Amino acid sequence: MDMQHILAIVAVVVVGLMVGVEFAVAAFVNPILDRLPNDGGLAARSDGARVLGKVMPFWYIGSVVLGAVWAASAWGDAEAGLVVTATALLVLSVLMSIALLVPINSRVAEWTRESVPADWKRQVGRWDRFHYVRVAVIVAAFVLLVVGLA
Repeated sequence: MDMQHILAIVAVVVVGLMVGVEFAVAAFVNPILDRLPNDGGLAARSDGARVLGKVMPFWYIGSVVLGAVWAASAWGDAEAGLVVTATALLVLSVLMSIALLVPINSRVAEWTRESVPADWKRQVGRWDRFHYVRVAVIVAAFVLLVVGLA
C-alpha cells in the first residue's frame, strides 16, 4: 500500500468520525437534552460547548489539512477533483463554524443557571439550525472523500 492510499484512508476515517460525532449531536444528543424537564439540558449544553469547543477546532482543521495534503498528492489522478471539492466543503465548514457557530458556542460555554439569558432557548435553537447546515456540508465532504477513496 502506498503512502497516498494510507493518507486517503486516514482522511476518510478522521472525517468520518467527525461526521459521526456532529451528526449524533444534531440528531440525538441535543434533542434529548432539550426534552429534559426544568431546562435540565442547559448545564449539559454548556459543558458540551466547553468540552467540544476545545476539541473540535483541531478536528476540523486537521480534516482540512488531511484533505489538502491528499488533494495535492492526488493531483492529476482521477479522484483529485472529488478530494479538492471535499476539502473545499471542509474549509466552508470551518468558515461557517468561525462566523456562525463559535460566537454562540462561546456564550453557551459560559452559561450557568444563574447567568443564563432569558432568550437562551432561541440562541441554542439558532446554533442548532446552523449546525444542521454544517452537518450537511461535512456529510457531503465525507461522501466525496469515500468516493475518491473507492
